Amino acid sequence: MTEFVVKLADERGRVQEQIHAAATAGELQARFTQAGYYVYSVKARGVLGSGGKKKVKLEIFLIFNQQFLTLIRAGLPILGSLELLGRRQKVLHFRSQLEDVAARVKTGESISQAFEAQGGFPLVYTTTLLAGERSGNLEEVLQRFLDFQRVSLTFRKKLKASLIYPALLITMVIALFIFLITFVVPRFAQLYEQLGTHLPALTTFLLDLGRYAQQYGIYAALVLGVVGYLVYRWAKTEAGATALDKIRIGLPVFGNVWLKYQVGLFSRTLSTLLTGGLPLVPSLETAARSIDSRQIGNAVYRSVETVREGKGLSVSLQQTKVFPELAIEMIEVGESTGALPQMLNSVAEFFEEDVQTNLTAAMSLIEPMILIVMGVVVVTILIALYLPIFSLSAGGVSQ
Repeated sequence: MTEFVVKLADERGRVQEQIHAAATAGELQARFTQAGYYVYSVKARGVLGSGGKKKVKLEIFLIFNQQFLTLIRAGLPILGSLELLGRRQKVLHFRSQLEDVAARVKTGESISQAFEAQGGFPLVYTTTLLAGERSGNLEEVLQRFLDFQRVSLTFRKKLKASLIYPALLITMVIALFIFLITFVVPRFAQLYEQLGTHLPALTTFLLDLGRYAQQYGIYAALVLGVVGYLVYRWAKTEAGATALDKIRIGLPVFGNVWLKYQVGLFSRTLSTLLTGGLPLVPSLETAARSIDSRQIGNAVYRSVETVREGKGLSVSLQQTKVFPELAIEMIEVGESTGALPQMLNSVAEFFEEDVQTNLTAAMSLIEPMILIVMGVVVVTILIALYLPIFSLSAGGVSQ
């Protein structure tokens, strides 16, 4: 789709410029004309691919939805609420999206269709809006979405906080190693060349490594950058994402943590959609597209066919041989008691707590291991550099 700069005037004669996405300029002009605006001009601003949409930060998006819900509960019409929040929005690309949503709603589109047309909003959000429109209870489903996102946001922040210190340690180890090899080691190489003494094998290896790092380090960095970029692009493809997800799940310790995290996210998303009144099959399909793990997402898609045949969700998920046994047992209990959404929430809470516990335990072991590795690297380099000096000193003393 293409971004257009639209210069228009409303019914009060106020002239303004807005940025909107559309297939053609004519489509955009017709949309605003039908909505009662006078359109001065529509000029192309740039081309957007499906991946070029700017995503709104989750915190900003949650604030908008909380304000939107408050205005609706206060009795303000949906269109008026959207226009008011759009005018007050400080993030420019988000304001443009809200203005486009308001314009679409004004022309008769449903609010779920208007948000879906923007391309940058979570799928679970547009599906939740659709469920609210069909059930006639938009306020309740918006509140459930907000509750769901707040819990998910809090959990993700805890996970990121747990990973900050180990990531900092690893960065320090790499930076220290690069500094020693590219700066310190070459200085010692110059010293030993002047002395012309016999060097131990460890020292010779380290000096050669330092010399190669100085000569070819920039080329190695460029090659690593190109390889990293190619891997990144490959990871964006379906085959690449699936392969990387299999590797991620197969990792010791962290693979199990990743699996449980994704199962918890899937369970909470599915619970939110079912509670909002959406049928099971569309809820499963939406939940499958909303999680990051391709392996779990594909397993859910396979289970959809079994559910369509009339089998229970627990049986369908068990046949995929991907979901943990405990999750399947809890879902089976929820189905048998008629409280599937509530049980799915319990599954999510259990696995999220388990992920946090396992991650904390893993980090408590990894952090000292990183420090030990850093100490071993530094000590080995120092021994290799000073070993010839010790040999010379010992030789001088013996003479």
